[in-house]
Amino acid sequence: MTLAFGIALYFLIWWIVLFAMLPIGVRTQEEEGEVAPGTAESAPHTPKLLPKMLATTLVASIVFAALYAIIVHRVITLDQIPFLPRYDTIR
Repeated sequence: MTLAFGIALYFLIWWIVLFAMLPIGVRTQEEEGEVAPGTAESAPHTPKLLPKMLATTLVASIVFAALYAIIVHRVITLDQIPFLPRYDTIR
């Protein structure tokens, strides 16, 4: 695995995990009973982004470490995935 591929893979995993973490524990302004003028009632009251980013980094690091081990140690190769097409090697 090259450095560029590793960074790109980690970045992709981090963003996917972030979007999965964003709605966790969020309460709307309407649920809190404190709607700020000029905002939608469905806007988050306190999104708590810093703890979510730290949790995202932790979870993404664990997922990346698992994928890194699978790729580097060839636990699963592309030839072992049954629905992928097979191509002949050209020499």
